[in-house]
Amino acid sequence: MTTRQKSYLEACRARYRADLVGDILPFWMRHGVDRVNGGVYTCVDRDGTLMDTTKSVWFQGRFAYVCAAASRAVGGRAEWLAAAKSALDFIERHCIDTDGHMFFTVTAEGAPVQKRRYVFSECFAAVAMAEYAAATGDDAYAAKALEIFRRTLRMLSEPGFLPAKTAVPSIGHSITMMLINVALVIRQVSDDPALDAEIDRSVETLRSCFMHPEFETVLETVGPHGEFLDTMAGRTINPGHCMETGWFLLDAARFRGGDAQLVEMGTTIIDWAWKWGWDEPCGGMINFRDCRNFPPQDYSQDMKFWWPQCETILAALYAYRATGEERYLEMHRLAHDYAFRVFPDPEYGEWYGYLHRDGTVAQPAKGNLFKGPFHVPRMMIRAAQLCDEILGESR
Repeated sequence: MTTRQKSYLEACRARYRADLVGDILPFWMRHGVDRVNGGVYTCVDRDGTLMDTTKSVWFQGRFAYVCAAASRAVGGRAEWLAAAKSALDFIERHCIDTDGHMFFTVTAEGAPVQKRRYVFSECFAAVAMAEYAAATGDDAYAAKALEIFRRTLRMLSEPGFLPAKTAVPSIGHSITMMLINVALVIRQVSDDPALDAEIDRSVETLRSCFMHPEFETVLETVGPHGEFLDTMAGRTINPGHCMETGWFLLDAARFRGGDAQLVEMGTTIIDWAWKWGWDEPCGGMINFRDCRNFPPQDYSQDMKFWWPQCETILAALYAYRATGEERYLEMHRLAHDYAFRVFPDPEYGEWYGYLHRDGTVAQPAKGNLFKGPFHVPRMMIRAAQLCDEILGESR
C-alpha cells in the first residue's frame, strides 16, 4: 500500500467515526428515541420534528442493531445500549402477532396498524437480538435471535403462510440475500448448524437462480427455478441490492477463511452492479435499471437514494480488502466522495434520503417508515472497521 493510499484510508476512517459519534447517532438519540412508550420513531422532518408517530417495526430492530453494534465498535456507551434494549423490549411487548408473524407498523403505544407478507421485521429483530447479545454477553438474547431465525425459516417454507406476491410463480432476491447476513450476525453468538446451512442454501440460490451472466447482473425477481421473466418486474435490476449482496458474500468469505469461490462470486456481483448502477455523468448509484435497457417502471428509477450509496461504499471496501485490487479503492473513492458531498445536511445534521439524479434534494425529511437510523450508521461502523483491517494488514 502506498503512503497516499494509507493516508486516504486513515482520513476515511476518521470521517466515518466522527460522523457516527458526532452527528448520526446523536440526531436519532435526540429526535427518534421514544422515552415514553419505548422504541424509536423514524418519521421526522429535516430538523428532527416528529411528523407521524406511527412506528416502523423493522426499524425497532434496525435501531437496536445499530446501537449495539456502535457500542461494540466505539467502546461501550450506556445510553446506546439502553436505547437498543428499549427497542428490543418494544418489539417483544407489541410487535409480534399471535401467529408469530411480526407487524410492519404499529402506533406509538404499540397497537397494530399494518401487517405485510414479508419477514423483514423478523430478520432485523433477529440481528438486533444477536448484536445485543454480543455487546452485553447476555446469552438469553442469543437464544432469542436463533428462535426468531428458525421461526422466520418456518414461515418462509410453510405453504400459504405468507401470501404470494403475484399469481405468477416467482422468487425474490431480497430475502435470499438478507438471510445470509442474518445468519452471519447470529453466527457471532451461536454455532447452531441451521445458520451455516442457510448460508449455503442462500448462496446456491443466488448462484443458480438470481445471477444471470447473459445480462451480467443479479435480477430482483425470477421464476421458481431461476427462469428469466421477460416482464418489467422480471427485468428489474436494483444496483443497491446487488452491491449489498456482494458484500454479504464477501463477509461470508471472510468468515470462512477467505473462501475463494465466495470471493469470486461476491466481486463479480459488485462489478456487475457498478457497471449497471454508477451514473457516470452525474455521479452516484442509480436506483433501478432494466436488464434489456427498456425504461424501468418505477417512478424513482433515476433518483439517488441514500442507501445504495452506503452499500457501494461498503462493497468497494470489502472487495479491496479481499483482493487488494486498486480499482476497488478507486470505486470506493468515487462512491465516498459523491455521498459525502451531496447527502449530509450541514445545518441540521444526518443525511437527506432522496435526491434527484443531479444530486439536488427531492425532499428534505430525515426519516419515514423506510429511511431511518440503519444504512448510514451501519455503513460508518462497518467501513471504519474495514479501514482498520486493511491498514492493519498493510503493516
